[in-house]
Amino acid sequence: MAANYDAVVVGSGPNGLAAAIEMARAGRSVVVYEAADTIGGGTRSAELTLPGYTHDVCAAVHPLGASTWYFRSLPLEAHGLEWVHPPLPLAHPFDDGTAAVLERNGERTAERLGDDDMAAYRQLIAPIVKDWPWLEREALAPFVPLHWPEHPAALARFGLRAARSTTGLARALFKTAPAQALLAGLAAHSGQPLEARGSVAIALILAAAAHRGGWPFAKGGSQAIANALASYLRSLGGEIVTGRPVASLAELPQARTILCDVAPERLADLARLRIPARYRRALQRFRRGPGVFKMDWALRQPIPWTALECAAAGTVHLGGTLEQIAASEAVCAPGALAASPRPFVLLSQPTCFDPSRAPEGRHTAWAYCHVPNGSDQDMAAAIEAQVERFAPGVRDLILARSARGALELERHNPNLVGGDIVGGANTLRQLLARPTLAAYSTPMPGVYLCSASTPPGGGVHGLCGVYAARRALAASN
Repeated sequence: MAANYDAVVVGSGPNGLAAAIEMARAGRSVVVYEAADTIGGGTRSAELTLPGYTHDVCAAVHPLGASTWYFRSLPLEAHGLEWVHPPLPLAHPFDDGTAAVLERNGERTAERLGDDDMAAYRQLIAPIVKDWPWLEREALAPFVPLHWPEHPAALARFGLRAARSTTGLARALFKTAPAQALLAGLAAHSGQPLEARGSVAIALILAAAAHRGGWPFAKGGSQAIANALASYLRSLGGEIVTGRPVASLAELPQARTILCDVAPERLADLARLRIPARYRRALQRFRRGPGVFKMDWALRQPIPWTALECAAAGTVHLGGTLEQIAASEAVCAPGALAASPRPFVLLSQPTCFDPSRAPEGRHTAWAYCHVPNGSDQDMAAAIEAQVERFAPGVRDLILARSARGALELERHNPNLVGGDIVGGANTLRQLLARPTLAAYSTPMPGVYLCSASTPPGGGVHGLCGVYAARRALAASN
C-alpha cells in the first residue's frame, strides 16, 4: 500500500463506492479497499442454497435506489444495471384470503382501501408524493450544518406526520384494519417499536417512494448495483482492491482524505492510535437497532399464496393486523430478550419477475424477521410457519434453504453489528445525531465516516457516501 492517493475509501458497500465516485468526479485520485473477495457489502449476491440459484445476501428490494436523486444522476444503466419492476410493489395478506396492496399509482392504492379510508390515505401520502423532489434532498440529508430549507412548508408538513408513532397515527387516521396494517407493515422496516415516536417516518418515505419510483429489484441480483457502481468508478480512473482487509488506518497509503464505509465500532478499532477518548465515548453511546434472522429458499414452484395479489407483488408483508405486527416488533425495544413466536416477516420473491436468478421453472425467495441485537435465536421454523399461514403447502415446495441468524450475519459482514442491517437504531435522536451530531466528520483530520450509521441511514441509495465525500471535498478546497 505504498502508493499515494488523494482519497482512500475503506469498504465497498454502495456508500463506499458512492463516496469514491464523488471523489473521482471531482478529479481526485481514489482507491477503495475491500476486505472480502467480492465487492458490494450489503448488495452482494451469491448461490446460498443450490448451484444456479442466485440469492441476495442482504438487501434485495431497492425503493430508495430507484426513487432518490443520486442513483438517477449516474449512468448506471450504461454500466449494466437494469431495474425490474414487479406489477405491484407490495402486498399485505390477511387470514381471510384478502390483501392490502401498495401500487405504484397512489390513487389506485387509495381506491383499493375502500370508501372508509380512501380519502385518509390521499390526505396522508399525496402531499409527500407531490413534495418528493424537495423532500428527498431535505428529509434525506444531514441535519448539520443548519440551513434554511428550499421548501420549508413541505418539510414541515412531512415532519409533523413523521414525528408520530405508527400505532397512534394508524388508529387516528384509518378506520379499517387493512389500512392500519398496511401502514404498520411499512413502518416495521424502521426496526423501531411501532409505539415509538418517529417510527412512522420510514412508512411515509417507503409509500411515497413506491408512488414515485416503485420498489424494484436489480436484474440478476443486488450484486448488479455494486458492479455498476464499480464499473462507473473505474471509468473515472478510480481503483478497487479486493481481498485486502484493513486492521488500522496506519496501514493505508498516504492520502489527504480517508472515507470509512464501516460501522462506528469498527472505526474506533481502525483509528485506535489516533481517536480522541471523547469521540470514542460518543461512538460507544451510539444505539444499535435490532438484529435480523434471514432465510433464503430454492423452490420448485412459485409460492402458492391464498391472496392472489401476492403473486403479482415483489415484496410481501406477513404479519396480519396492526396489533399483531406491533406485538412482533416489540422485539425492537431496548432490552428485549426474545423474538416473537409469530414474527412479522418481510419477504421478496424475485424470480417471479426475474427468471435469470434460477434454473428454468424454478424459483427463489428471501425473507427476514427482527430479533434482539446479537441474538442466537433460531427463527427458521417460526418464519416458515408465517409463510405457510398465508401460503398453505409452501413447505412442500422447498428444495433447499439457507438460514442465517444475527451473529452469523455479523461474521459475514462486520458492519452488521449484532445483525443490525440498518446501521443503528432509527430513534428520533439518532435521526438527528448519527452517530454523533457531526455525522460524517470526525475529530481526526481528513478522516470521515460514510456508512449507513450516518445520515440518512440504512437503504441502498449511496447518499451517506455522497454527503460524506462532499463534506470532505469542501474541507479540502
